[in-house]
Amino acid sequence: MIRYLLLFIIALSALAGAKPNLVLFVTDDQSPIAGCYGSPIIRTPHLDALAKEGTRFTRAFATTASCSASRSVILTGLQNHANGQYGHAHDYHKFSTFGNCAALSLPLQLKAAGYRTAHIGKIHIAPESVYHFDRYLKGGGSNNTPDWVNACKPLFAEKSEEPFFLCFWTNDPHRSGSQDESAAEELKPNRFGNPPRGQSYPGIEEAVYDPKTLPVPAFLPDTPECRAELAQYYQSVTRTDKALGALVAALKEAGQYENTLIVFTADHGMAFPGAKTTVYEAGLQVPFVVRMPGSAAGIACDAMISHVDITPSLLDAAGGLDASGRAPSKLLPVAKPGAGENAGPAFKRYHGRSWIGLLGKEHGEGWDEVSASHTFHEIQMYYPMRAFRDRQYKLIWNIASPLPYPFASDLWAASTWQAQFKRGKDAAYGMRTVDSYIHRPPFELYDLVKDSAESKNLADEPEQVERLKAMKQRLKAIQKETGDPWVMKWEYE
Repeated sequence: MIRYLLLFIIALSALAGAKPNLVLFVTDDQSPIAGCYGSPIIRTPHLDALAKEGTRFTRAFATTASCSASRSVILTGLQNHANGQYGHAHDYHKFSTFGNCAALSLPLQLKAAGYRTAHIGKIHIAPESVYHFDRYLKGGGSNNTPDWVNACKPLFAEKSEEPFFLCFWTNDPHRSGSQDESAAEELKPNRFGNPPRGQSYPGIEEAVYDPKTLPVPAFLPDTPECRAELAQYYQSVTRTDKALGALVAALKEAGQYENTLIVFTADHGMAFPGAKTTVYEAGLQVPFVVRMPGSAAGIACDAMISHVDITPSLLDAAGGLDASGRAPSKLLPVAKPGAGENAGPAFKRYHGRSWIGLLGKEHGEGWDEVSASHTFHEIQMYYPMRAFRDRQYKLIWNIASPLPYPFASDLWAASTWQAQFKRGKDAAYGMRTVDSYIHRPPFELYDLVKDSAESKNLADEPEQVERLKAMKQRLKAIQKETGDPWVMKWEYE
């Protein structure tokens, strides 16, 4: 009897020491609009179910509301102003991550820790030498995301002693290149990757929303054009949720679910002017749910975390993090740069830290501030902004003020924006005007407890002089700590 008991204890110890599989599910341009985040209308049953089994972070943030830059932060644990991915990687935009970031890269570090690494969907970062995966899975249609899960099933079914790391990165709910031509409005809403009205992708039952019933976020104008686009956005979010459900079902079918840590988040907030490409809350705040085997379930945690924490956290779960040093247990070698190539500085530690110890807790002591860093989106959109916020106040430094704020091409074309822009500079755009959205002061200071819509700038208020000074100093210190080249702008502009 004692012998069998000892064998049982040994078996449990071995199981406890097993490295979990890791799934990083990242959607494209999704704000925390979900049932588990309090939305009474949108249908996200699978994300809601995941939240009931894990920890839902209520104050999770991207560090920049731009696709390539944000994804580089997710996979390096470094602010994008330091890793070199200042903006988009594709086509003529041409930004790329410094080669020396390979020393810290999440897929490379996990490979070294004994993981099989795989990616499916959007990647949108460069170079491949920094972000290399063992395999790149091919899904079906670019917006029929639930069907992609079929390409992942062989990975789940493999008999291997090595755990797997899967990046499942969707295209939805990003704006698409097509409009709903059947809409009644003169300015047609973007379809956000949805099929034409009345149609569905193969095997998918589309969720269609009535624009009249949808709540309009405070940063947006309550107009027919905006409501029509919100309905398309909601539909795309719900289809993406179906992909999460299909992925969970496939993990369970393969017997992998109980040993898989799942992170669900988005690269940044929704693709509407006032959110994406800004450092306002609507652009930076993201859904963030973590389901880890063995941790307490159904917990809402108010710790302030950001995407810079993802890489060190997942490496921690894999047993490869020196948590006290905020660094990998072992730095990886990097490729020797070619002639004339700038490989960047030698990176030895992460800017972020592990939130693994926060799972199952409602509050994290010492997790009370985050920062943001945006410089480019598309190459023609140079408008550097830096931001720092604590639990109540937020400071934004618009380094390029008084230049007019530049628009991403898809946001400029958005019917939500164009309808108000055509009404003139004094037309309302959420809690702002068209003109005040385009022309911004050097500093913006907001009390987020009293003014969650960031509508009343306190930077010039006499009673805020000391707070403004202190927050500027903290922002400057963060820039120095994270190697931000734009910190020099404090001195000569």
